[in-house]
Amino acid sequence: MLGISQSEKRLRFAGICLAIGLLIEALCLLWATPIAFIVFVAIGGLLILIGLVVYLYSQVSNAVASD
Repeated sequence: MLGISQSEKRLRFAGICLAIGLLIEALCLLWATPIAFIVFVAIGGLLILIGLVVYLYSQVSNAVASD
């Protein structure tokens, strides 16, 4: 069985966070209440931020490891 490297795991986690964050934000656009904005920014934005940070970290750690 093929093993998955640590960088592939990080990229997969980042992609999942981004996808879930975008899905939450898309659903909040259909929901017209004041709490929808809180969910949009707090949960959706946080997941997108986590996904971006993990993605960038995995790219930097790959560049450092290959040097």
